[in-house]
Amino acid sequence: MFQSSVFAIASGLVSIVLGAALTFSCFAQITTSQYDNSRTGANLKESRLTTRNVNSAQFGRLFSLRLDGDVYAQPLYLPGLEIPGKGRHDVIFVATEHDSVYAFDAEGKPAAPLWRVNFTNPEKGVTTVAPQDVKCPFINPEVGITSTPVIDTATGTLYVLARTKEGSKASGFQYVQQLHALDVTSGAERSGSPVKIQASVKGRDGDVSFDPLLENPRSALLLASGIVYLTWGSSCDVGSYHGWVIAYDAHTLEQKAVFNTSPASKESGIWAADTGPAADENGNVFVATGNGKFDVPQASDYGDTLLKLTLESHTLLVRDYFTPRDQGELNAADNDLGSGGPLLLPDQPGPHPHLVVIGGKGGTLYVIDRDNMGKYLPASDVAVQTIKLGGSLMAAPAYWNHHVYVFADNDVLKEFTLRDGQLDLTSKLNGGPLEPGATPTISANSNKDGIVWTISGRTWEIIPEKIAVLHAFDASDVARELYNSDQNSDRDRAGISVRFSIPTVVNGRVYVGTRSELDVYGLLTEAQRH
Repeated sequence: MFQSSVFAIASGLVSIVLGAALTFSCFAQITTSQYDNSRTGANLKESRLTTRNVNSAQFGRLFSLRLDGDVYAQPLYLPGLEIPGKGRHDVIFVATEHDSVYAFDAEGKPAAPLWRVNFTNPEKGVTTVAPQDVKCPFINPEVGITSTPVIDTATGTLYVLARTKEGSKASGFQYVQQLHALDVTSGAERSGSPVKIQASVKGRDGDVSFDPLLENPRSALLLASGIVYLTWGSSCDVGSYHGWVIAYDAHTLEQKAVFNTSPASKESGIWAADTGPAADENGNVFVATGNGKFDVPQASDYGDTLLKLTLESHTLLVRDYFTPRDQGELNAADNDLGSGGPLLLPDQPGPHPHLVVIGGKGGTLYVIDRDNMGKYLPASDVAVQTIKLGGSLMAAPAYWNHHVYVFADNDVLKEFTLRDGQLDLTSKLNGGPLEPGATPTISANSNKDGIVWTISGRTWEIIPEKIAVLHAFDASDVARELYNSDQNSDRDRAGISVRFSIPTVVNGRVYVGTRSELDVYGLLTEAQRH
């Protein structure tokens, strides 16, 4: 555990530094996946990029930063950080599958990292995990940090979940997952960090233990009410894995609670397409599971279910849940409900003020009352609304200014207007891109100048590799594409795409994680336009 007195002093000093920094800068801070715990996907403090200047004549790739591994985690951002010995910088944080975390100046000045930490040590037999070890080729050529980290600005701590392989052929290998707590100004480990992930629950035939090889963390970390939440699915449905939710005290790294989604069977992983579990203002946590047995209330296996969890004492309680009426068919066809992430909508007028939106591989978007989720009724879905999409949703919706944006696989980007708790299709993109869908990001200056950003690229195939393409659409009419990085490919081409990448838009810049590269877009100077 952290040494409380040292941590308290450090927290106070960092709070002063961060407080001064955030006062100094009027720009947003991006501390978690999709910008907030509701997972709206919207940065409402973007005043530089508008629907009038995001076009191929004025906007494009500014520079790229080389990295030591692929970037699946969404980049995070803090303005005006005082870096020891290097002055004040707006900082972009990037995590890679090579088990590295970088802090860069957000404008690339300098281009070298302000700091970098790496959790491997090959000389001592500590490496990243190989795809053949997990028997799944989709994260390739190595598995290290996949989940988007989270930042606690009150203490200046960045939390990151990393995987390693340790040992040798002679001594044998073990697989390790650890939660790290890093100082945002230096990358130094906090006292008592890291902590090894270990957990067990009572199962049907004895204890069910967390397996650091089988359990694959894809969804983002969540920080809510002083608790860091971690979740797991698996790699390619390999082995007798489970869905896990484990809660840690953000200040001490003490494990507070463990929840297993399938203690009497297996599977029911939490995938979320690299988006994050959501949390409401009361600290309730919303996560969706994938394929697996559903046998509630006879047992406690929650396959293909959206769960509402509450931490009480040292227990994660199921406060409510929603399970589609066709969960049996979804499970049999591997049509995970939890292939996408949840979106919590702002309060609505009418009989259902608190809504959550979730979609999955079955191709249905569900609007659910968070106060009365309906549990499971085999005769009919008890959702407030169901909408059939053109394909599987392996992404999360996004919300801005009474509009919801959804981009399903083999479908087009769609814009729905939210009126009195109901979604009505307003506009959709004509033509492509169709595959593989995406989690949209919205930048806006409050309720104006809304832009929807997506990244298209790789689907399930490993070869051939595909270039990532950044797209920008008018959030008031997504049929109007403002820009894409193929329009001037020689100037704006991004790196090789990875699956489920989400761009970060902040302070006039768009950050795109790719294979061993961070591509940075923004408004071009006169010289850069030609």
